[in-house]
Amino acid sequence: MSRRLGSVLAACVALAGTGVPALAQQRAAGAGATPSAAEYRLGAGDVIRITVFQNPDLTLETRVTESGLVSYPLLGSVRLGGQSVTQAEALIAEGLRSGNFVRQPQVTVSVLQVRGHQASVLGQVNRPGRFPLESGDTRLTDLLAMAGGTGPNGADILVVAGTRDGQPFRQEVDLPTLFAAGGHASNLLIRNGDVVWVSRQPQVYIYGEVQRPGPMRLERDMTLMQALATGGGLTQRGTEKGIRVHRRAEDGKVRVMQPAMDDKMRDGDVVYVRESLF
Repeated sequence: MSRRLGSVLAACVALAGTGVPALAQQRAAGAGATPSAAEYRLGAGDVIRITVFQNPDLTLETRVTESGLVSYPLLGSVRLGGQSVTQAEALIAEGLRSGNFVRQPQVTVSVLQVRGHQASVLGQVNRPGRFPLESGDTRLTDLLAMAGGTGPNGADILVVAGTRDGQPFRQEVDLPTLFAAGGHASNLLIRNGDVVWVSRQPQVYIYGEVQRPGPMRLERDMTLMQALATGGGLTQRGTEKGIRVHRRAEDGKVRVMQPAMDDKMRDGDVVYVRESLF
């Protein structure tokens, strides 16, 4: 009986420093517990439930601390931050087994709330905000779907910013190409802390003798003729000879042009249609 008590005390001393013996760390990092690249890894703020089969007194619902630790009965502080669910289960099971607390522990770790890994979507989307990354293979299209997709005024080109390997990361993504042949490479893998910015779609402005004057969405490669058609066309008093485009140059000055109907529009162009004198 005294030998048994002595072994339990020795196991508790070994667990006090790191939360689990070094053997548990090695086995959790071994081939049997190695997660796939797509498996979610626990992060600070995540709420988890730990259960041990036929041991209800070891059930615990807790939150991962900012330092990645969880205080678990018998084991003390266990570092679960950065571990996959599979690794966390193996880590706790090995601690219970090697400490002679449970002979053959069957441990289950369930993620109740994802708070440790999040990404933000801002700008012209239907539901801007922060969203949890519930799996390790969340792609750009998945994140946009969480945000309800781009809004009516959302641009075709968006920006993904964050960090990769400790370095600042920024990449522009052309949305229409995501679904074109070979566009999978543009469907970026989203990492914790990434921010997706969807800016306003470029616009042109039409006023004067047109049916529907006002601002309009500048579609890709839109010509002057297409812009006029979007505005409902000229009124009976309008004349093609009286069309002028006011465009801001690189030096900031606005220049007045008389473009051809097949000339392409630019963001911020102002089209004025004069009244015919005859």
